[in-house]
Amino acid sequence: MSEEQPYINFDEYIRQGEPQQKERAEAWRVAIGLQAVDGLKTSEYLQQTARRNIEGEITIDEARELVKEYYIKKTAHDNDDADKEEADRVSSNISKLLQTNAFTYSVAGLAAIHRDIFEGVFKHAGRFREYDISKKEWVLRGDSVIYGRWQDLRMAVEYDLDQERQFDYSVLNKDLMVEHLAKFVSGLWQIHPFCEGNTRTTAIFTIKYLRSQGFSVNNDLFERHSWYFRNALVRANYRNLNKGINYEPLFLIRFFRNLLLGENNTLKNRYMMIDPPEDWKMPAGEQVPHKYPTSTPQVQDKLHTNNPDIVKMVQAIGCQELTVKEMMEMLGLKDRKNVLNLYLNPAIADGYVRLLYPDKPHHPRQKYLLTVKGLALYNELQKHV
Repeated sequence: MSEEQPYINFDEYIRQGEPQQKERAEAWRVAIGLQAVDGLKTSEYLQQTARRNIEGEITIDEARELVKEYYIKKTAHDNDDADKEEADRVSSNISKLLQTNAFTYSVAGLAAIHRDIFEGVFKHAGRFREYDISKKEWVLRGDSVIYGRWQDLRMAVEYDLDQERQFDYSVLNKDLMVEHLAKFVSGLWQIHPFCEGNTRTTAIFTIKYLRSQGFSVNNDLFERHSWYFRNALVRANYRNLNKGINYEPLFLIRFFRNLLLGENNTLKNRYMMIDPPEDWKMPAGEQVPHKYPTSTPQVQDKLHTNNPDIVKMVQAIGCQELTVKEMMEMLGLKDRKNVLNLYLNPAIADGYVRLLYPDKPHHPRQKYLLTVKGLALYNELQKHV
């Protein structure tokens, strides 16, 4: 089989596999697909090892160890061995990260993701760079985005994370929510705190952050469009006033609308190139003169739910932080068990509600509040009140 095609039929596992097989297949799909960001391809051995993990024959830690031993013991060497080793080891590391829900939203947490992704690959894994960088970009015809000064990296990351932490999503409709999330991720990527591997680190941080806010993002977008994701980040952060080029977030917003709202906006790398040849330009029918990209009408909005009890729970909580007792009062219900089983737990499971103290579910001052996804649904529901 050609290396242009995956050895694993992820769709088969995701459609027909057991729940754990589906989860592992989705993690491997994203992990392997993200290597295209740096033009890397995994080996057949990695694909075979991933399949064994997906089918439950070996654990993810055993898979990572097998990949490590494979390159230590490998006697025959090819010209692309170094690239394949990086792709294989990074893929197995990313898969482990995505097979767990653990997530720390902090500067240290971002650095830990980089360390965990590139453990055994880069000596500087997890460490911020100590020099300024520039990178020639295909989509910019060899020009570079201006990245953060190395002296300011920690301060810049802290600032962006703090601003996002304090941001009030309760005033946004779903369009503004997607635009804001795209802007947050774009700004974090532009800092480029690490010597290498910033896009893959940003992608994993984004997936885990969005998961923590109620979104399910392990789909084929990061597998099939990882190169688009990077180029969209580049265009969102590039400005050249001498050439009349301004920041262009449209491409990244379209990616996020597909990711979060289930839309089917066209994602083509050639549309993003600066001064493209005529046959690479975006067709007039796909250009959007207004602020937001058009959605595909047949696709159901991922933010909404058909469960009326979840809708009632979202409306009851709104912009507040409530205890179970307070939620029962808001809903006009007296049976605590029914409130937990029919309303609260499904709302948490579907990503609309989160715990104030997620690491301590039995905290004596535990309260519940809406996730970003829950707030987006709440704001849509308010339009019809």
